[in-house]
Amino acid sequence: MKKILVTGALGQIGSELVVKMREIYGAENVVATDIRPHETDEYQPGPYEIVDVTDAKGMFEVAKKYQVDAIIHLAALLSATAEAKPLLAWNLNMGGLVNALEVARELRCQLFSPSSIGAFGPSTPKERTPQDTIQRPTTMYGVNKVAGELLCDYYYHKFGVDTRGVRFPGLISYVTPPGGGTTDYAVEIYYEAIRRGRYTSYIAEGTYLDMMYMPDALQAVISLMEADSSKLIHRNAFNVTAMSVAPEDIAAAIKRHIPEFELDFDVDPVRQEIAESWPDSLDTSAAKAEWGFQATYDLEKMTADMLAKLRSKMLEKVN
Repeated sequence: MKKILVTGALGQIGSELVVKMREIYGAENVVATDIRPHETDEYQPGPYEIVDVTDAKGMFEVAKKYQVDAIIHLAALLSATAEAKPLLAWNLNMGGLVNALEVARELRCQLFSPSSIGAFGPSTPKERTPQDTIQRPTTMYGVNKVAGELLCDYYYHKFGVDTRGVRFPGLISYVTPPGGGTTDYAVEIYYEAIRRGRYTSYIAEGTYLDMMYMPDALQAVISLMEADSSKLIHRNAFNVTAMSVAPEDIAAAIKRHIPEFELDFDVDPVRQEIAESWPDSLDTSAAKAEWGFQATYDLEKMTADMLAKLRSKMLEKVN
């Protein structure tokens, strides 16, 4: 990658990935785009463009203007929001991906598009879910992700577009607030631990889900995009994860830093049903073998860093 366009740059992943990529590739070589103006100087110096990913012509013109050779396509509605607005989710998630793929085909760009553990369903093996297995999701978000995986494979085999992607687990970050995902409890719990010393989880006790700290997620994107294409067999849907945890596991890790922290439960049936349709843990052997994936943060290391960074962030806001 030399010149990179990022869609959804103001979202949970994009807001951090743009910063990291600008440190690596140079600020002028990473074009941040989103559907709305950014409200701070977070992306300065460096180009920023307003792009609606459902506008194929607009996306193409921005990509051509900057002569990009890689597209990181992150713009999407997340799981819980997509379930509440399924038609909007289909139009945005699938329409935006088709447009990004067409731009990549016409300009001969690499394209990264993330899939998710949402691509799996209730009939998928839940323990050490294989890289290649049955995928019958029961949510619109999951349907979008399976269709997206297949579509990216199609563009690679049919048109030679260098498509790449991972199946992200729940992502935990101190930078961007939760944005409508089923696994967002794992972000909210840290905020509330510091603010109130307690948290009410909408996900039930004993519900295990895969998670990853954002620094590992960002490195996974960059490592995969820089990997030798000839060694990639799966290309568009690599299982990646760092830990499999339930709400009470995160609470226990927090209590080692905040002994008075308390966790209780008020289960949201919609998000609980989604969570129960997803794997408990993923087999990441394909990602490790084909491009050297390796997570560096476990639950304890992540918790210590999250609490420290959030305390600093909240202190800055007060001052």
